[in-house]
Amino acid sequence: MMKKRVAVIGAGPSGLAQLRAFQSAAAKGADIPEVVCFERQDDWGGLWNYTWRTGLDEYGEPVHGSMYRYLWSNGPKECLEFADYTFEEHFGKAIASYPPRAVLWDYIKGRVEKAGVRDWIRFRTPVRDVSYSEETGRFTVRSHDLVKDHMQDEEFDYVVVASGHFSTPNVPSFPGFSHFNGRILHAHDFRDALEFKDKDILIVGRSYSAEDIGSQCWKYGARSVTTTYRSRPMGFHWPENFEERPLLQKVQNKTAFFADGSTKEIDAIILCTGYKHHFPFLPDDLRLVTANRLWPLGLYKGVVWERNPKLFYLGMQDQFYTFNMFDAQAWFARDVMLGRIELPSREEMEADSAAWRAREESLETDEDAIWFQGDNVKELIGLTDYPEFDVEGVNRTFMEWEHHKHEDIMGFRNNSYASLMTGTMSPAHHTPWVEAMDDSLEAYLQTEPARSAVA
Repeated sequence: MMKKRVAVIGAGPSGLAQLRAFQSAAAKGADIPEVVCFERQDDWGGLWNYTWRTGLDEYGEPVHGSMYRYLWSNGPKECLEFADYTFEEHFGKAIASYPPRAVLWDYIKGRVEKAGVRDWIRFRTPVRDVSYSEETGRFTVRSHDLVKDHMQDEEFDYVVVASGHFSTPNVPSFPGFSHFNGRILHAHDFRDALEFKDKDILIVGRSYSAEDIGSQCWKYGARSVTTTYRSRPMGFHWPENFEERPLLQKVQNKTAFFADGSTKEIDAIILCTGYKHHFPFLPDDLRLVTANRLWPLGLYKGVVWERNPKLFYLGMQDQFYTFNMFDAQAWFARDVMLGRIELPSREEMEADSAAWRAREESLETDEDAIWFQGDNVKELIGLTDYPEFDVEGVNRTFMEWEHHKHEDIMGFRNNSYASLMTGTMSPAHHTPWVEAMDDSLEAYLQTEPARSAVA
């Protein structure tokens, strides 16, 4: 009998979770399928794999990364910790609760390096097309080896879409943009806050990227930061030169006009206006179409494509939970593929999804949303051998995080929390976030702040 084959599209945190799930089963003696992971970039880690490039890369491919320099985690690492590979195991000690990008990338890589799954990945090989044959019951995946410039068609029994949904920007336009006498960019192309030192910047949006990019620009010396919102302000206690205004109406030369009649002279506009779920390699009958929300319809348990349960999507939800939620989803998908979990009928799957969607519609606060997503994670890990962890403890840590942000938006990263996996309390970082200008792994792991060369 021919060995079954699984195609995993993307080697970011979700795709790597799927590889680790299969490797974990193999290590326990399971007979697993052949797993082939296709990755557009030259290394693993998805968005955490920073690139200076924007627009198109050296092969003419759209740049996947939306990562920028000086990014630090905007949520406690204790809420995303892998249950099977702790920060303490990776670093050999407890570390502070809000690591910068390089530290999180190192952590993500550490688990899959230990698992030995790099050979399962074809780097610089995007997927161009996926089709399904009712006759054979298999998928045909067309991939493109960019280095050799070679297309290849292969058959697979299962496909896992783990390509993320924070790489294709949603880019609105406002009157006057075509004649604005400054810089306009989407958050996807933002790379370095120092570009905006001594500038008056306008940020369109009120979600996490608006909050964080605004904070970054303030930290690295922007003259002023103004955010503009459609529905309601973020409402944090911002510093003096950071303000919120109702929605932008138009720009004229370098003057921004807002819905309340006020104006502001600005040098640059950063559109923090979100991303699109974009799967150009999938036909209509296999393609998830959704806004960024906690419960996209069409996915049983948030994972299985109900119209063809040989297709799986990982990490497609709006996210409070991240890495360990991707794990929960990947372990569930793996067990469906291994025949350990029997799926109900399509009608039953759709009814289950509809019940989750109805609950999502009733959520009123971020706190409600966190408990909602926690319940989904808890259900998934209860169905597999993924190590159980204190999901409600993660929820409570998120509650503390929300409180700390509203208390001090520029200082919340100075707080510490206990690991939900080991119980160890994280130490305070050696330098307050607003003073920590070096985001390198080396600087972060020092026990003392680096001394200035000039006394």
